[in-house]
Amino acid sequence: MNQVSTDTTLRKWMCVVCGFIYDEALGLPEEGIEPGTRWSDVPDTWTCPDCGATKDDFEMVEID
Repeated sequence: MNQVSTDTTLRKWMCVVCGFIYDEALGLPEEGIEPGTRWSDVPDTWTCPDCGATKDDFEMVEID
């Protein structure tokens, strides 16, 4: 039985401090993060543009 990987879905990540949403589909071109950039590929030194929280303060948002 062939299983198709569902890891092609672009996800959204929310800052638990201020509610800012990082959308992998949109990226953050103004910060040098191209559209389609996976969360795992965003630099660990990146911080939330609204409140300065680190990547550790973001959680994946479930989208139906």
